[in-house]
Amino acid sequence: MEASTDISRLIEIMAALRAPETGCPWDIVQTFETIKPYTIEEAYEVADAIERNDMDDLCEELGDLLLQVVFHSRIAEEMGAFSFGDVVHAVTSKMIRRHPHVFAVSDADTPESVKLQWDQIKATEKRERLERRASRGVSEDPKAGFLGSIQRSQPALTEALKLQEQAARVGFDWSAAEPILDKIEEEIGELRQALAEGRSESISDELGDLIFAMVNIGRHVKVDAENALRGTNTKFRRRFRHIETSLAASGETLEAASLERMEELWQAAKAIERQLG
Repeated sequence: MEASTDISRLIEIMAALRAPETGCPWDIVQTFETIKPYTIEEAYEVADAIERNDMDDLCEELGDLLLQVVFHSRIAEEMGAFSFGDVVHAVTSKMIRRHPHVFAVSDADTPESVKLQWDQIKATEKRERLERRASRGVSEDPKAGFLGSIQRSQPALTEALKLQEQAARVGFDWSAAEPILDKIEEEIGELRQALAEGRSESISDELGDLIFAMVNIGRHVKVDAENALRGTNTKFRRRFRHIETSLAASGETLEAASLERMEELWQAAKAIERQLG
Protein backbone atom coordinates (compact mmCIF):
# COMPACT_ATOMS: atom_id res chain seq x y z
CA MET A 1 0.00 0.00 0.00
CA GLU A 2 1.49 3.36 -1.07
CA ALA A 3 0.46 6.98 -0.59
CA SER A 4 -1.52 8.66 -3.35
CA THR A 5 -3.25 11.91 -4.28
CA ASP A 6 -6.32 9.88 -5.30
CA ILE A 7 -9.12 9.85 -2.72
CA SER A 8 -9.84 6.23 -3.64
CA ARG A 9 -6.55 5.20 -2.01
CA LEU A 10 -7.66 6.72 1.31
CA ILE A 11 -10.94 4.83 1.02
CA GLU A 12 -9.00 1.61 0.34
CA ILE A 13 -6.76 2.22 3.37
CA MET A 14 -9.76 2.72 5.64
CA ALA A 15 -11.40 -0.44 4.31
CA ALA A 16 -8.17 -2.35 5.04
CA LEU A 17 -7.99 -0.91 8.55
CA ARG A 18 -11.58 -2.03 9.21
CA ALA A 19 -11.17 -5.52 7.72
CA PRO A 20 -12.38 -7.95 10.43
CA GLU A 21 -9.57 -10.50 10.11
CA THR A 22 -6.58 -8.48 8.94
CA GLY A 23 -7.34 -4.90 9.99
CA CYS A 24 -6.20 -2.78 12.92
CA PRO A 25 -7.67 -3.99 16.25
CA TRP A 26 -8.34 -0.39 17.33
CA ASP A 27 -9.99 0.73 14.09
CA ILE A 28 -12.16 -2.38 13.86
CA VAL A 29 -13.98 -1.74 17.13
CA GLN A 30 -14.71 1.95 16.58
CA THR A 31 -18.26 3.28 16.13
CA PHE A 32 -19.83 6.62 15.20
CA GLU A 33 -19.99 7.51 18.89
CA THR A 34 -16.43 6.54 19.78
CA ILE A 35 -14.83 8.51 16.95
CA LYS A 36 -17.16 11.52 17.25
CA PRO A 37 -14.87 13.26 19.77
CA TYR A 38 -11.93 12.85 17.39
CA THR A 39 -13.95 14.38 14.56
CA ILE A 40 -14.67 17.46 16.67
CA GLU A 41 -11.06 17.62 17.84
CA GLU A 42 -9.74 17.50 14.26
CA ALA A 43 -12.04 20.36 13.23
CA TYR A 44 -10.63 22.45 16.06
CA GLU A 45 -7.07 21.58 15.04
CA VAL A 46 -7.84 22.83 11.53
CA ALA A 47 -9.08 26.09 13.04
CA ASP A 48 -5.95 26.32 15.19
CA ALA A 49 -3.66 25.89 12.16
CA ILE A 50 -5.57 28.62 10.33
CA GLU A 51 -5.25 31.00 13.29
CA ARG A 52 -1.51 30.35 13.45
CA ASN A 53 -1.22 30.73 9.66
CA ASP A 54 0.75 27.47 9.60
CA MET A 55 0.29 26.02 6.11
CA ASP A 56 2.22 22.82 6.88
CA ASP A 57 -0.01 22.06 9.84
CA LEU A 58 -3.13 23.13 7.93
CA CYS A 59 -2.40 20.66 5.14
CA GLU A 60 -1.90 17.87 7.65
CA GLU A 61 -4.92 18.76 9.80
CA LEU A 62 -7.21 18.97 6.77
CA GLY A 63 -6.06 15.47 5.90
CA ASP A 64 -6.88 14.29 9.42
CA LEU A 65 -10.33 15.86 9.14
CA LEU A 66 -10.89 14.21 5.76
CA LEU A 67 -9.91 10.90 7.33
CA GLN A 68 -12.73 11.34 9.83
CA VAL A 69 -15.23 11.75 6.99
CA VAL A 70 -13.91 8.59 5.33
CA PHE A 71 -13.98 6.75 8.68
CA HIS A 72 -17.64 7.61 9.36
CA SER A 73 -18.55 6.77 5.77
CA ARG A 74 -16.87 3.37 6.01
CA ILE A 75 -18.79 2.48 9.18
CA ALA A 76 -22.03 3.53 7.47
CA GLU A 77 -21.20 1.48 4.39
CA GLU A 78 -20.62 -1.60 6.53
CA MET A 79 -24.09 -1.02 8.00
CA GLY A 80 -25.59 -0.70 4.53
CA ALA A 81 -26.62 2.91 5.18
CA PHE A 82 -24.49 4.93 2.76
CA SER A 83 -20.96 5.14 1.33
CA PHE A 84 -18.36 7.88 0.86
CA GLY A 85 -19.62 8.24 -2.72
CA ASP A 86 -23.09 8.97 -1.38
CA VAL A 87 -21.64 11.67 0.87
CA VAL A 88 -19.89 13.32 -2.07
CA HIS A 89 -23.00 13.03 -4.23
CA ALA A 90 -25.18 14.58 -1.52
CA VAL A 91 -22.95 17.60 -0.99
CA THR A 92 -22.32 18.22 -4.69
CA SER A 93 -26.06 18.03 -5.35
CA LYS A 94 -26.70 20.46 -2.51
CA MET A 95 -24.11 22.98 -3.70
CA ILE A 96 -25.43 22.90 -7.27
CA ARG A 97 -29.03 23.17 -6.07
CA ARG A 98 -28.28 26.07 -3.71
CA HIS A 99 -26.36 28.07 -6.32
CA PRO A 100 -28.70 28.37 -9.32
CA HIS A 101 -27.18 31.83 -9.96
CA VAL A 102 -23.94 30.00 -10.81
CA PHE A 103 -24.97 26.63 -12.20
CA ALA A 104 -28.41 27.40 -13.69
CA VAL A 105 -30.51 30.50 -14.25
CA SER A 106 -31.34 32.96 -11.48
CA ASP A 107 -31.94 36.67 -10.94
CA ALA A 108 -29.90 36.65 -7.72
CA ASP A 109 -27.03 39.02 -8.43
CA THR A 110 -26.34 40.62 -5.03
CA PRO A 111 -25.22 39.10 -1.70
CA GLU A 112 -28.63 39.96 -0.22
CA SER A 113 -30.62 38.30 -3.01
CA VAL A 114 -28.36 35.25 -2.90
CA LYS A 115 -28.98 34.93 0.85
CA LEU A 116 -32.76 35.17 0.33
CA GLN A 117 -32.60 32.58 -2.43
CA TRP A 118 -30.50 30.30 -0.21
CA ASP A 119 -33.09 30.48 2.57
CA GLN A 120 -35.91 29.69 0.14
CA ILE A 121 -34.06 26.65 -1.20
CA LYS A 122 -33.33 25.44 2.32
CA ALA A 123 -37.02 25.74 3.19
CA THR A 124 -37.87 23.54 0.20
CA GLU A 125 -35.22 21.03 1.24
CA LYS A 126 -36.68 20.94 4.75
CA ARG A 127 -40.15 20.07 3.41
CA GLU A 128 -38.68 17.31 1.26
CA ARG A 129 -36.70 15.96 4.22
CA LEU A 130 -39.86 15.79 6.33
CA GLU A 131 -41.62 13.89 3.54
CA ARG A 132 -38.76 11.39 3.35
CA ARG A 133 -38.81 10.92 7.13
CA ALA A 134 -42.58 10.40 7.07
CA SER A 135 -42.24 7.79 4.33
CA ARG A 136 -39.87 5.85 6.62
CA GLY A 137 -42.30 6.08 9.52
CA VAL A 138 -40.26 8.65 11.43
CA SER A 139 -42.72 11.21 12.79
CA GLU A 140 -40.56 13.13 15.24
CA ASP A 141 -38.63 15.94 13.62
CA PRO A 142 -35.47 16.96 15.53
CA LYS A 143 -35.50 20.23 13.62
CA ALA A 144 -39.07 21.21 14.46
CA GLY A 145 -39.81 24.75 15.60
CA PHE A 146 -38.32 28.09 14.69
CA LEU A 147 -35.06 27.25 16.50
CA GLY A 148 -34.99 23.67 15.24
CA SER A 149 -32.45 24.40 12.54
CA ILE A 150 -29.83 25.35 15.14
CA GLN A 151 -27.63 22.32 15.73
CA ARG A 152 -27.23 21.17 19.33
CA SER A 153 -23.94 19.37 18.66
CA GLN A 154 -21.86 22.48 17.94
CA PRO A 155 -19.81 24.28 20.63
CA ALA A 156 -22.08 25.83 23.25
CA LEU A 157 -20.86 29.38 22.60
CA THR A 158 -21.55 28.98 18.89
CA GLU A 159 -24.97 27.46 19.57
CA ALA A 160 -25.84 30.38 21.87
CA LEU A 161 -24.87 32.87 19.16
CA LYS A 162 -26.90 31.05 16.50
CA LEU A 163 -29.95 30.82 18.78
CA GLN A 164 -29.78 34.55 19.47
CA GLU A 165 -29.36 35.40 15.80
CA GLN A 166 -32.32 33.22 14.85
CA ALA A 167 -34.57 34.69 17.56
CA ALA A 168 -33.55 38.20 16.50
CA ARG A 169 -34.95 37.54 13.03
CA VAL A 170 -38.47 37.74 14.47
CA GLY A 171 -37.72 40.67 16.77
CA PHE A 172 -36.93 38.75 19.98
CA ASP A 173 -33.82 40.78 20.72
CA TRP A 174 -32.39 43.69 22.66
CA SER A 175 -32.56 47.01 20.86
CA ALA A 176 -29.12 48.12 22.08
CA ALA A 177 -26.06 46.90 23.92
CA GLU A 178 -26.60 48.92 27.12
CA PRO A 179 -29.57 46.91 28.47
CA ILE A 180 -27.56 43.73 27.98
CA LEU A 181 -24.90 45.10 30.33
CA ASP A 182 -27.67 45.58 32.91
CA LYS A 183 -28.72 41.97 32.29
CA ILE A 184 -25.13 40.81 32.82
CA GLU A 185 -24.99 42.63 36.16
CA GLU A 186 -28.31 41.01 37.09
CA GLU A 187 -26.97 37.56 36.22
CA ILE A 188 -23.79 38.21 38.25
CA GLY A 189 -25.98 39.07 41.24
CA GLU A 190 -27.96 35.85 40.85
CA LEU A 191 -24.73 33.87 40.54
CA ARG A 192 -23.41 35.50 43.73
CA GLN A 193 -26.59 34.48 45.54
CA ALA A 194 -26.37 30.90 44.29
CA LEU A 195 -22.73 30.74 45.40
CA ALA A 196 -23.61 32.11 48.83
CA GLU A 197 -26.33 29.50 49.24
CA GLY A 198 -24.07 26.71 47.95
CA ARG A 199 -26.67 25.38 45.55
CA SER A 200 -24.55 23.55 42.93
CA GLU A 201 -27.42 23.10 40.48
CA SER A 202 -28.36 26.77 40.69
CA ILE A 203 -24.72 27.79 40.36
CA SER A 204 -24.48 25.89 37.08
CA ASP A 205 -27.76 27.37 35.89
CA GLU A 206 -26.82 30.96 36.77
CA LEU A 207 -23.33 30.60 35.28
CA GLY A 208 -24.93 29.43 32.03
CA ASP A 209 -27.25 32.45 32.04
CA LEU A 210 -24.28 34.75 32.57
CA ILE A 211 -22.29 33.23 29.71
CA PHE A 212 -25.36 33.41 27.44
CA ALA A 213 -25.68 37.12 28.21
CA MET A 214 -21.97 37.63 27.52
CA VAL A 215 -22.42 36.03 24.10
CA ASN A 216 -25.32 38.41 23.51
CA ILE A 217 -23.30 41.55 24.25
CA GLY A 218 -20.58 40.26 21.94
CA ARG A 219 -23.12 39.81 19.16
CA HIS A 220 -24.40 43.37 19.57
CA VAL A 221 -20.91 44.88 19.37
CA LYS A 222 -19.95 42.61 16.45
CA VAL A 223 -17.49 40.47 18.43
CA ASP A 224 -17.84 36.69 18.12
CA ALA A 225 -17.62 35.20 21.63
CA GLU A 226 -15.95 32.01 20.42
CA ASN A 227 -13.19 33.93 18.66
CA ALA A 228 -12.86 36.36 21.55
CA LEU A 229 -12.39 33.49 24.00
CA ARG A 230 -9.91 31.82 21.68
CA GLY A 231 -7.92 35.05 21.69
CA THR A 232 -7.97 35.13 25.47
CA ASN A 233 -6.90 31.48 25.61
CA THR A 234 -3.93 32.29 23.35
CA LYS A 235 -3.05 35.24 25.55
CA PHE A 236 -3.26 33.08 28.66
CA ARG A 237 -0.99 30.47 27.08
CA ARG A 238 1.55 33.15 26.14
CA ARG A 239 1.64 34.78 29.57
CA PHE A 240 1.76 31.48 31.42
CA ARG A 241 4.63 30.38 29.19
CA HIS A 242 6.45 33.56 30.24
CA ILE A 243 5.97 32.58 33.88
CA GLU A 244 7.30 29.10 33.16
CA THR A 245 10.39 30.22 31.23
CA SER A 246 11.18 33.02 33.68
CA LEU A 247 11.04 30.62 36.61
CA ALA A 248 13.26 28.13 34.78
CA ALA A 249 15.78 30.88 33.96
CA SER A 250 16.15 31.63 37.68
CA GLY A 251 16.31 28.00 38.72
CA GLU A 252 12.74 27.86 40.01
CA THR A 253 9.86 25.53 39.15
CA LEU A 254 6.14 26.01 38.67
CA GLU A 255 5.40 23.53 41.44
CA ALA A 256 7.54 25.34 44.01
CA ALA A 257 6.69 28.93 43.02
CA SER A 258 4.23 30.84 45.21
CA LEU A 259 1.10 32.43 43.80
CA GLU A 260 2.60 35.85 44.55
CA ARG A 261 5.73 35.02 42.54
CA MET A 262 3.69 33.77 39.59
CA GLU A 263 1.46 36.86 39.73
CA GLU A 264 4.59 39.05 39.64
CA LEU A 265 5.77 37.32 36.46
CA TRP A 266 2.25 37.49 35.00
CA GLN A 267 2.24 41.25 35.42
CA ALA A 268 5.72 41.37 33.86
CA ALA A 269 4.38 39.49 30.82
CA LYS A 270 1.54 42.03 30.51
CA ALA A 271 4.04 44.90 30.71
CA ILE A 272 6.11 43.36 27.92
CA GLU A 273 3.01 43.02 25.75
CA ARG A 274 2.13 46.68 26.31
CA GLN A 275 5.65 47.72 25.30
CA LEU A 276 5.40 45.66 22.13
CA GLY A 277 2.02 47.20 21.31
